[in-house]
Amino acid sequence: MRRITLLALILTPIACQAVQLSDNFALQIDLNLASDYRTRGISQTQNDPAAQVGATLLHSSGLYTGVWTSNVDFGFGLKTRQEVDYYAGWYWQASDDVNLDLGYIKYSYPKEGQFNQSEVYAILGAYGFKLAAQYSGDAKNLFGEKQDTLYSYVSYETALPLDLGLKLRYGRNDFKDPLFWSTGGTSSDDYHEWEAKLTRDFAGVTWGLAYIDTDLSESECASYYGFTDVCSATWVASVSKSF
Repeated sequence: MRRITLLALILTPIACQAVQLSDNFALQIDLNLASDYRTRGISQTQNDPAAQVGATLLHSSGLYTGVWTSNVDFGFGLKTRQEVDYYAGWYWQASDDVNLDLGYIKYSYPKEGQFNQSEVYAILGAYGFKLAAQYSGDAKNLFGEKQDTLYSYVSYETALPLDLGLKLRYGRNDFKDPLFWSTGGTSSDDYHEWEAKLTRDFAGVTWGLAYIDTDLSESECASYYGFTDVCSATWVASVSKSF
């Protein structure tokens, strides 16, 4: 039901901030606090704050594996309050400006296993741009039936004056079945989402401020996610640290 993307975990084979364990292995820890947990434009915490942590074991060959977790709140008295993701992949650096990331993610939700699903992804990076596709064949719709889903996006990242970083993303989330219904009775099986984020390193951590929105109307949002405000435009503040 909820579709997650771990953009923060697109890593170099041996990240410069990671803890070196040996000549070939390194461990990276990622910590993040955010005013909202938004993924693909949709809030996973009912617009409330989130605390997130991830650990990734990296090999000099480009292979990596790890685990990531966050608090969640889907409402309706659902028991799960946590998302736990397990992932593995291979990162290939063709040059300083061109890379390819291929991998697999398993999303799990303790006490609400009906939301569990898996996904494969491919992300091509070149000169600050990323072109990505993430496919799942076991996501479930509201009736518990499996369906194919494809999330694709293009993004761009660059440095600005005053030591600011800029990240832009535009994505499309496409479902096999019509899931979103308007008040006029029309249905749709996809939606678009976008994000613009400024970051700056200060006092040993990275501060971020992002504007996030989707093209879903309130009625379309409520028809699938059950609430009118989890798809609407918002500002998300964050502070993160990797080591």
